[in-house]
Amino acid sequence: MKKKDSKMENNLKNDDKNKCKGENITNISEKSIVLSGSAPGLIPAIIQDFKTNEVLMLAYMSRESLEKSMQTQTTWFWSRSRKSLWNKGETSGNSQFIKEIRYDCDNDTLLVKVQQVGNACHTGNKTCFFNIIDFNDKKTAPALESLKFFKNRNGSGFEVLSELYDTVNRRIEAQAQDSYSYSLHGKGLDEILKKLGEEAIEVILASKHQEKKRTISEIADLLYHLVVLLVEKKISLDDISDELSSRRK
Repeated sequence: MKKKDSKMENNLKNDDKNKCKGENITNISEKSIVLSGSAPGLIPAIIQDFKTNEVLMLAYMSRESLEKSMQTQTTWFWSRSRKSLWNKGETSGNSQFIKEIRYDCDNDTLLVKVQQVGNACHTGNKTCFFNIIDFNDKKTAPALESLKFFKNRNGSGFEVLSELYDTVNRRIEAQAQDSYSYSLHGKGLDEILKKLGEEAIEVILASKHQEKKRTISEIADLLYHLVVLLVEKKISLDDISDELSSRRK
């Protein structure tokens, strides 16, 4: 494969990152937002009272839930536990009517300003952020043990693969004529499999005869073409992750 073409597919961020300000997206396509994480692709959404600016809650949106939120002007989220969409207030009556949606300078977080009906928190509190850490009180220390810290995935293999998958998928959907990914898609499955086979052979040869750096480069090429195949076959990274998890003993 052409190295410059594969590198092109890793240009994941928009060119306007130098403008670090909140952008109003009420009237633009949700596809301009970079979604990352586990399938179906999630983005954190901070929910804020549009009158008082009080932060009400944090939830996660998928592309579909963001689209539904923009269409209905009520908040829709993706439940990571139930693995399904849910509409805030659908059962409780504590609905959120959207007044404005913004996204940050990295295109990876949403700020949703709403008119809140009732309470935002399932505990009955107005806001989910009712617990206070008093850093002057030593007795607060035990409470910190209840906080759920997530492993930092910034720059991790998972995040890179997830972003690459989303980028390949977007460029194929957009029929980007200057995209190597789209050109492979246009040539069909047989061409993708052919390139995959060629890259696999290059990995074997590099592993046998070349230095580590060269082997890493060839493995990266192989992974890229595997991602193209996954997108072509409509197989998500979570499908692969679930299969691997099912093999644990």
